[in-house]
Amino acid sequence: MTEQRVLVTGGTGYIGGELIDQLLKKGWAVNTTVRSKAKSESRLRNRWPDAGDRLQIFEADLMSDSGWAEANQGCTHVAHVASPFPMAVPSNADELIVPAREGTLRALRFAKDAGVTRFVQTSSAAAIAYGHGGAKTLFDQNDWTNLDAPNVAPYIQSKTVAERAARDWVLENAPEMEFCSVNPVAVLGPVENDDLSTSVEMIKMLMDGSVPLIPNMGIGVVDVRDVAKTHLLALEAPAETVNGERFPASQSFLWMADMAATLRQRVPEHAKKVPTGNMPDFLVKILALFMAEMKQVKGELGNLRDVDGSHTTKTLGFDYIPAEQSIEDTARSLVAHGIIKG
Repeated sequence: MTEQRVLVTGGTGYIGGELIDQLLKKGWAVNTTVRSKAKSESRLRNRWPDAGDRLQIFEADLMSDSGWAEANQGCTHVAHVASPFPMAVPSNADELIVPAREGTLRALRFAKDAGVTRFVQTSSAAAIAYGHGGAKTLFDQNDWTNLDAPNVAPYIQSKTVAERAARDWVLENAPEMEFCSVNPVAVLGPVENDDLSTSVEMIKMLMDGSVPLIPNMGIGVVDVRDVAKTHLLALEAPAETVNGERFPASQSFLWMADMAATLRQRVPEHAKKVPTGNMPDFLVKILALFMAEMKQVKGELGNLRDVDGSHTTKTLGFDYIPAEQSIEDTARSLVAHGIIKG
């Protein structure tokens, strides 16, 4: 039997790296794209020293055609994980929307040209659960973010636009290609290095004293290992199981106060700086005037936005790691890598 080869875009990313790890362990051969091969190759080779030719690394950017044909060569499957996700809100929404949309369409075009038969897009719960007002608090795979609502953040716009554009493009240009999306909430779990995702950065800030008080906000939580597993199963499952599907990846919704309490209970020896008091809403609004990262917090104050991930586990056949375990594993991993001292 011929070895199956899959392209994973964004191989140095948090989800991309975990997915490559699981794919290699399952016997797949993997091509991956990075923005700078010079900066990334040694890091990837050090993580998988025994991969040899089963791991091929290509330089490709979301906004350029260069490298994409080579990256797709020999691949039957694509997991398009790469997408911009900054801590701060950009001054112009197009700084995120254009790369997310154009990068996804570029990945699809080159995949089709290479004869790829299955394409799994890493979308986000951001494409599901926003712009509906406070009355709606529970969302699933059938829901879409309302881009006509006021104050929908640029990142949320970018993920929604990119997923809709991908689905429209496949329908029009490659109806024979099997396509699905994975839509994770905030992704936590063990880290490999100090290049932290925005979600993990939040746990770090709770632990290192950067957040002296807890804002009245919450997030859905899912483990990076389960997000990667969702992608892996979406790549391997029968076509009738995945084609056209959306797979929300979410274990549970937690308020930041719950997350802080979990850190104090499960990693007490590293939780001395975890805040116990609550940050008044008015203070968040003041801080948002001159702290870019607080602008996103301001928009989430008091919002219960729970994404139901049960469709994914029922369809693909696995159980999520509990959110509390993911929080503990994130914290212990940050300590193990020296990112949190002592």
